[in-house]
Amino acid sequence: MKILLTGSTGYIGKRILPALLEKGHEVVCMVRDKDRLDIKKYKAGQVSVVEADLMKPPTLKKLPKDIDAAYYLVHSMNMSGGDFSKEEKRSAVHFVEFMDSTDAQQIIYLGGIVNEKQLSKHLESRKAVEEELRKSKVPVTALRAGIIVGSGSASFEIIRDLVEKLPVMVAPRWLKTKCQPIAIRNVVQLLTGVLHKKYTYNQHFDIYGPDTLTYKQMLLQFAQVRKLKRRVYVVPLFTPRLSSYWLYFVTSTSYPLAKNLVDSMKVDVIAGKNELSGRLQVELIPYKEAIKMAFEKIEQNMVLSSWNDAGDNSIFAKGLATHIEIPKFGVFKNRQTRETKDPKKALDRIFAIGGRNGWYYANWLWGFRGFLDRLFGGVGLRRGRKNAAEVAPGDALDFWRVIYAGKEDKRLLLYAEMKLPGEAWLEFKIDQKNCVEQTATFRPLGIGGRLYWYAMLPFHHFIFRGMLKKIADPGQNPETKNILKPTPL
Repeated sequence: MKILLTGSTGYIGKRILPALLEKGHEVVCMVRDKDRLDIKKYKAGQVSVVEADLMKPPTLKKLPKDIDAAYYLVHSMNMSGGDFSKEEKRSAVHFVEFMDSTDAQQIIYLGGIVNEKQLSKHLESRKAVEEELRKSKVPVTALRAGIIVGSGSASFEIIRDLVEKLPVMVAPRWLKTKCQPIAIRNVVQLLTGVLHKKYTYNQHFDIYGPDTLTYKQMLLQFAQVRKLKRRVYVVPLFTPRLSSYWLYFVTSTSYPLAKNLVDSMKVDVIAGKNELSGRLQVELIPYKEAIKMAFEKIEQNMVLSSWNDAGDNSIFAKGLATHIEIPKFGVFKNRQTRETKDPKKALDRIFAIGGRNGWYYANWLWGFRGFLDRLFGGVGLRRGRKNAAEVAPGDALDFWRVIYAGKEDKRLLLYAEMKLPGEAWLEFKIDQKNCVEQTATFRPLGIGGRLYWYAMLPFHHFIFRGMLKKIADPGQNPETKNILKPTPL
């Protein structure tokens, strides 16, 4: 079958794509920026990419109409500005207009469990999107999930941050809220399983795991799996705003996402029972087992997607390609080169930088810079990286975003997402003479940007010098060429 996959660069989309291809389907991936999806690793002719934007209806004309089904996996809860519920509804309206002009026989939608009378803004939006999709003449199959547990999922990473960083937690009262977490493997099995099952047309199904737990129980069971002793004390003093800040400063989540999550966590997310998993012969995975499976993927460097990589920000709105050309004028540069005797090892270290691997030199200063960034509302260092050895365009890497990652031409380009009075790039290259070139470029914004650069000069000098030494040849100490160059401003 020929299937249209929206949200293909998102957390769920990146998981379901290989599952669909494994079943022999032809998949058309709709993306806003083709640079964010690398399809070279898949069989030629089985997957294609089309650039289109649901907020720009004319771009949808590029999509094929001879499709058999479509997955609607678009989500905007992490957006930093505007009203995400209005954006989501408009996207759904435009999608329906397009789908009604196609040969499709089914729309498959992943929403949220909405069985409570009083819903959060997030769950209201998920419900509204489903209602818009049902206005299509194409039958809709809606799967509604609560907490999704898997390597790289927002829920998993937030729980992991809390458990691993806080031996004792004084937590908000919403930790007593109940939910039914479901493993990401089961979500993918169910999403692919309902494809062209006519008994699912114009129906909705809550999807859930076998355990009903409070958020406190989820934290404590996570700690048990990780063999950590943790204590959690629930107090009624936390306001929603304080709860949001608590999540923001302790975990890797952004403040907009923390705010929306807190709003949702105040509502019990209990599924309506159904026989879908039984009919599709999907064996539901218990919560603790889902955690173990997630860590197996992490330890094997097999994490396919991360919620951090699916952020809704200005970089993605403008497209990665708009940042790939580093400006030459009106910028400051710190360029350093160093010969390496083992270019392969140096390249591996370049592509493994950041996250739990650290920045190879003065990590405490990098950590302090990340702390300052969080204080001013930035992303900080806690996002880490989803894979310890590999990165791809669009990936989050601490407080950077990967713009270009080409091992063939030995180049990695990062764009800063920390709070800055300007724009910053960090580039690594290895030339034909086996010299590692490391260049930090900063385009200042106003006088504040210039003052920031000069204030950071002493730190840049020894931090970048030490980092390059560790990358190029950690066992040797040849002379490093250091060029601090401001171009005319």
